[in-house]
Amino acid sequence: MKIAVTGGKGGTGKSTIATALAVELAKQHRVLLVDADADCPNDHLLLGIERKRIETVFQRIPEWNMAKCTGSGACAEACYMNAIVMVKNRPVFSPAQCNGCGACVLSCPREAISWGKKEIGWVYSGEGFNLELLSGELKVNEPLAEKVVMAMNKRLEGIAKSYDFVIVDTAAGTHCDVISALEGADLALAVSEPTPLGAHDLELIIKLLSKLGLDFEIVLNRDETGKSELIESIAARAGKKIAARVPYSKEIIKAYSEGRPVSHKSILKLKELVLK
Repeated sequence: MKIAVTGGKGGTGKSTIATALAVELAKQHRVLLVDADADCPNDHLLLGIERKRIETVFQRIPEWNMAKCTGSGACAEACYMNAIVMVKNRPVFSPAQCNGCGACVLSCPREAISWGKKEIGWVYSGEGFNLELLSGELKVNEPLAEKVVMAMNKRLEGIAKSYDFVIVDTAAGTHCDVISALEGADLALAVSEPTPLGAHDLELIIKLLSKLGLDFEIVLNRDETGKSELIESIAARAGKKIAARVPYSKEIIKAYSEGRPVSHKSILKLKELVLK
């Protein structure tokens, strides 16, 4: 079973919930925890797991044969990422801005552009608390975290069936790398907090999950610190009840800061939910 722990807002507690649920399930089941927040992976930090690099992720980028280039500027005009500019009728390329779309290659009238590649990130593995960890990390200043997540998904295709549960900790938001991380999930846990921004972003992630046709449950983190009725209202409109409420407690904060998985009855409630 693949369970995605997601939520529109950053810092709402997705990693806290994902790591705690994974550790709890791993007491009786074979569990793979996937940290798909390639921009800012932290599951290994929360659990004190040492990672080992197992794959380098590359992205295609254009390369010019200047002997063929006539300086038409068609490649620069086609590049909506502004990774190509013309200087004295010659293309100047910024690899950091390129997303590999291929518009420049298709637009060149002399077929002077071919494909090279650049390193954009890595995939790591690790283990601890009787579970295995797969973690993606995007190289600093690279724009395409979804490429790293896609590399992890490809690796998952060959190993997912070896586990009883695959817990995927997604990035915040509703953008491409989140969609990639949600791919193939059987259930999503939408984590929110009782604040206006938490409510706003919860509505966004519910819209995305609905468009993707994914079943979901709502988890309220830091309960009783704001207006829980904001989240209750959104849940009701979605035909849901809040599946679990995680309090704002000193013990949870201490466990988080010490690299220990959170233990609370709300996590046990989530465990019971996914075991049904």
